[in-house]
Amino acid sequence: MPHDAHDAPPTDAALTLATQVRTHLRACAADTLPLTYKSLAKALDLQPPHTIHRVTTALECLMREDVAAGVPMIAALVTSRWRGGLPAPGFFVLAHSLGRYDGEVEGAAAEAFHRREFDAALAYWVKAAR
Repeated sequence: MPHDAHDAPPTDAALTLATQVRTHLRACAADTLPLTYKSLAKALDLQPPHTIHRVTTALECLMREDVAAGVPMIAALVTSRWRGGLPAPGFFVLAHSLGRYDGEVEGAAAEAFHRREFDAALAYWVKAAR
């Protein structure tokens, strides 16, 4: 998979938003998940411009934190409306670079990986918040 801007250090704003994203996702009822990037941005009352980009940057921060901590990636609870319930390709690219996934960004392997990570994140993060 290509090497790209996912290696740039997060800004303070991204880290602050990442904390807000984690807090919001942990507070969600299990039957409301997954959320779309757009619905998460709306729930956090993010204002344009670049709301989806800011959400994905925050989710990438959380992915790095979760992999470093050896826990399921809470970012798996957020998906793209346009990808049939899968996260955006960047989720899979970063999961690959973090050593958590070895496959393509779409197809059966991506679907199976996301389902496992989603189920694990739901059990770990949402149950842990109750």
